[in-house]
Amino acid sequence: MNKIKFLIFPFLIFLPLQGLKSETIIMSACDDKQDEFLKNEYILNLDELIMTRNYVYKEKTYKKHKITDLSVKKTNSYVKNIYEEDGKILTYKHGYPQFYTQIFFEKGKQEIFMKTVLNDEEGISKISTCATIEKFKKES
Repeated sequence: MNKIKFLIFPFLIFLPLQGLKSETIIMSACDDKQDEFLKNEYILNLDELIMTRNYVYKEKTYKKHKITDLSVKKTNSYVKNIYEEDGKILTYKHGYPQFYTQIFFEKGKQEIFMKTVLNDEEGISKISTCATIEKFKKES
């Protein structure tokens, strides 16, 4: 009986501590091939498995998009669910099974990629390079 208590006691202490560590990656000052931004950042919360993108268009880009879409805002933010696979961080698939897109990041790299799949044919293109990457590990 004492052996069982000896084995269970460390398990009960260390198990709750495993969930208290979280990692957040902030990628900021990200450029874009098509648009210009005053602010363009990606925040990857690996504990909650969400990506938040915050951006502010430059006036010229804002006017270009506003012409074709009245719902466009100069300042915007959106949140997507993410997951990790083979050292990459990917957003969930957006689209249909035959055609979908995903944004993905490679840990420790400044580039952001778009993965497009059409009938099992995969294409990958770089959509942005970020000037700054900050990693935060929170332990409480």
